Amino acid sequence: MMKNKNIGEKILALCNSRNLSINDLVDSTGLTEVQIKRVIESKTIPSLSPLIKIARSLGVRLGTFLDDEVELGPVVHRSNEVQQPASFSSQLSDANSHLDFYALAARKTNRHMEPFFIDIQPSSTHEPIFSSHEGEEFIFVLDGTVKIDYGNQTFFLHPGDSIYYDSIVNHLVSSDDEKPAKILAVVYTPL
Repeated sequence: MMKNKNIGEKILALCNSRNLSINDLVDSTGLTEVQIKRVIESKTIPSLSPLIKIARSLGVRLGTFLDDEVELGPVVHRSNEVQQPASFSSQLSDANSHLDFYALAARKTNRHMEPFFIDIQPSSTHEPIFSSHEGEEFIFVLDGTVKIDYGNQTFFLHPGDSIYYDSIVNHLVSSDDEKPAKILAVVYTPL
């Protein structure tokens, strides 16, 4: 079990257990050596796209990097259980720093979905950076107005609205105005 390790330590432990080098990860993920080293050396969570590529290359679920404690049975997350948000970033800019992710099933092992409660702050980034990765995403708006740029389409969602899409298509989730928004998101990534 890799309890209490950061993502970089988990990646290195998995590589070591499989006798893989950083160059092997470069070859199998399509990421550059610099990108992989940034993920490994960072204390923050990288953007989903490189993390998913690394997980697929190592043959593990995305959740393997996010898991804190092991729980075999049902996992109940109580509203009064305070946790620190995980801010996914691109490592190259703060383009996704407006999203604070709260994992809702980090203790559940062998899960195939990643449910998150996400606080979306108005973005100060002038140049939006889209995301693209294998899998699917479901978003349900709890509060505020959310703008979803998906390929060449734009969707505006309000409380009670939802969207389900293939995440291989370039997409960007943001608050539509200068006010924050809250969503429930479920991300599925195949192995």
